[in-house]
Amino acid sequence: MKNNITQVTLKNGMKVMLKEIHTAPIVSSWIWYKVGSRDEPTGKTGISHWTEHMMFKGTKKFPNGILDKAISRDGGRWNASTSKDSTRYFETMPADKIDLALRLEADRMQNTIITEKEVASERTVIISEREGSENEPTFQLSEAVQHAAFRVHSYHHEIIGDKADLLTITRDDLYNHYKTYYVPNNAILCLAGDFDTKTMLKKVKALYEKIPKGKIPPRMIRPEPPQKGEVRLSVEGPGETAFTQIAYHIPNATHPDYFPIQVMESLLNGASGLSYKTARLYRALVDKEFAVDVSGWSESNIDPTLYRITITHRPDKTPEQALSVFDDEIKRIQNELVTNEEITRAVKQAKAVFAYGSENITHQAFWMGYTSMFADYSWYTNYVKNLAKVTPQDVQRVAQEYLQPSNRVVGVYIPKGRG
Repeated sequence: MKNNITQVTLKNGMKVMLKEIHTAPIVSSWIWYKVGSRDEPTGKTGISHWTEHMMFKGTKKFPNGILDKAISRDGGRWNASTSKDSTRYFETMPADKIDLALRLEADRMQNTIITEKEVASERTVIISEREGSENEPTFQLSEAVQHAAFRVHSYHHEIIGDKADLLTITRDDLYNHYKTYYVPNNAILCLAGDFDTKTMLKKVKALYEKIPKGKIPPRMIRPEPPQKGEVRLSVEGPGETAFTQIAYHIPNATHPDYFPIQVMESLLNGASGLSYKTARLYRALVDKEFAVDVSGWSESNIDPTLYRITITHRPDKTPEQALSVFDDEIKRIQNELVTNEEITRAVKQAKAVFAYGSENITHQAFWMGYTSMFADYSWYTNYVKNLAKVTPQDVQRVAQEYLQPSNRVVGVYIPKGRG
């Protein structure tokens, strides 16, 4: 994998990352803004995701409705998403059409039109999106667990926001959020694909360098204090299936324990979706018929985050029985050193997932910006190397340190039938 990238900071503070890949005549352009649900105070939760929706409402130069047609007419695709730490927009286009994407993003960075009328119609869309999620038992459970795990830090709320705030956020709130965070010195433009770096840099400078630098955006700094003992909760709702979610506090993506935790996770759950049926928790819970399914995941965040495991229960077994089997597996990884073979297999799986997630041009451009939110590009290029350094002792140590009952929230969804 060629990792030669050019990194430049424009006069207005905007970062630009360019990576030439000449395997296909396409270019993927991602613009990342350092703003997500982490930056939202109570009363304005969900505002970053809502602002992302407003960015598709058009500018004078690119009126609403024209953008979609123009991009699909040129054979491109585009989308956006909001996370806890960032909001990002991408276009992947035939190489000779990428100028459209660059012009569009430079324009909407400063000229997006946010009207009362569009805000009102989007409010309805976002509230119904939120209500749709609330019909899912796992969403309700996940949200309750998140609320309990973060009482102080702004990771407390879901990215979509709390309904109370979605009902009261105003057009001016959205406009001010846009003007505060959508400034070049809070943005990173990442391009990967079939272009010449010098020529591309010239284009980027011509479009973006004239955008005025903004004030340094404010940050929510509210560190979560250590949890003082296990938290247990239950959520009741319609349905026939019980679920348990266990969430452990773990460090952020730049912490030295991040990679040992990834390997531990791979041993317990399998590497995100890849052959997880051979992983320890699946074999103990599903193969032995204590649960229907078990899955786990963690995030790579700016601040300390969660490692979560969700168990889907069988109707003929209680959640307590499954949790007891789960706890036995946790004790096993804490008390017995895993073998070198197991580690090698777990690292191989994680590598495969990582390679699959970085093979196409859109993913290559994604990773440049993604890692820039909490580290730098070397985090990505050294990922596989850092995984391979993990020893059985490292895995045991992080299991003993982080997988403690006092460091977790256990939530159970109790179904009450069809209601």
